Amino acid sequence: MSVRAQTLIWLAQRASAAVLALCVMVHLATMIYAVKSGLSAAEILGRTRGNYAWFGFYALFVLAVAVHAPIGLRTVIAESFGWRGTVLDALTVATGIALALWGMRAVLGVFV
Repeated sequence: MSVRAQTLIWLAQRASAAVLALCVMVHLATMIYAVKSGLSAAEILGRTRGNYAWFGFYALFVLAVAVHAPIGLRTVIAESFGWRGTVLDALTVATGIALALWGMRAVLGVFV
């Protein structure tokens, strides 16, 4: 893999980590607020359904996970099993696509 490609992967990992850190803090603060306010699951869904701001936030969250997790998994597999090349790259892309699809399915379930 070229130095440029490695640099881009490194940047994607770090940028997605920064987005994830912010998303996790907002998500946890929101969940703590909801629990302390005594909101039920139905009340929470009532607030998220049709809300484009929450849809955008959780879509960004999913996108960050779909970028971050496969890159980390790629590194672990490469270091643990010595995999390199096209097979590892394909596994990384497939994992990212799967996470994005499953995550967006959950986001749409809360939004629609």
